[in-house]
Amino acid sequence: MTIATLDDLREHLQWAIELEHCTLPPYLCAIYSIPPGRNQEAAELIQSVFVEEMLHMVLAANLLNAIGGTPVLDKPDFIPRYPGYLPHSANAFLVPLARLSPATIETFMRIERPEAPDTPPEDDRYDTIGQFYQAIEASITALCSALGETQVFTGDPVRQFTPENFMYGGSGRIIPVYDLTSALQAIDEIEEQGEGLKHAEVWDGPRDMFHPEHEAVAHYFRYNEILTGRSYRRGDTPQSGPSGEPFVVDWDTVYPMRDNPRSADYPGGSPVRLKMTEFNTAYSDLLRGLHRACNGEPSRLSELVDVMFLVKQLAQELMQLPSGDGITTAGPPFEYVPRP
Repeated sequence: MTIATLDDLREHLQWAIELEHCTLPPYLCAIYSIPPGRNQEAAELIQSVFVEEMLHMVLAANLLNAIGGTPVLDKPDFIPRYPGYLPHSANAFLVPLARLSPATIETFMRIERPEAPDTPPEDDRYDTIGQFYQAIEASITALCSALGETQVFTGDPVRQFTPENFMYGGSGRIIPVYDLTSALQAIDEIEEQGEGLKHAEVWDGPRDMFHPEHEAVAHYFRYNEILTGRSYRRGDTPQSGPSGEPFVVDWDTVYPMRDNPRSADYPGGSPVRLKMTEFNTAYSDLLRGLHRACNGEPSRLSELVDVMFLVKQLAQELMQLPSGDGITTAGPPFEYVPRP
């Protein structure tokens, strides 16, 4: 498959939004399975990745809006069914909704895995997310060369998220996209945070979200820090692994969330089913708000803060409700609920 036309490019940038989003529910499940006051270092590392994946989704929306597309976040299949494969990937591994565990972190590392040197771009059935964005980058560059930038970047600038209307507290930066230069900068921001600067270093450039006195490492390597229980420090490489300060990850103190929870597994009217419905409605409302923000109302992002806190509260409540098997707890199912 080749991204040969503007319509092809718009389709693939919608896929990019869906790809960035599909990582969010698994990352949130791992975060919310950590009881307050426990595993603080691990919780901060996963949360920092989550915040930056939100940035990547917004950057993908900026790219799509810049070329005259329409981001869609409010539709039933926008939330994938878990466990599932990364959208449009080579289906090399399944991504579940699961509590924090070594197996969960290993899955996250597979999601964020850098591509090998000289790996070709791949716009469908990719092995790494980097290959997918390389294909998008090549297509934007080729279409600008063939058609001219003014024929490619036809979107309304008002639809762009800017630093003024996107209150972002993580590493990296929001980049409004108006032309080829800013488009390539946005793609570089996504690639560097996920895979490491120039695919050869552990560092992604900006400062650490929770510890600004430290430089941040790329997502893949942050997850390796959790798996090994040790931080990277200057001089460490992908080959050496982390050799900095150790920290303890107590895998046994997390909530024992049942993998891949579904509301259909519980009878209507039961406490778990009712709480899941509350959660699903709140998360779907969050997506509806993001959809409006991505489609000409970027200032609406500030109105979603309360919804985000409600999603967190309901997820944590589910983590403490028995699932009924005598061993595990329930958890957030991340299922779409249509607008009433």
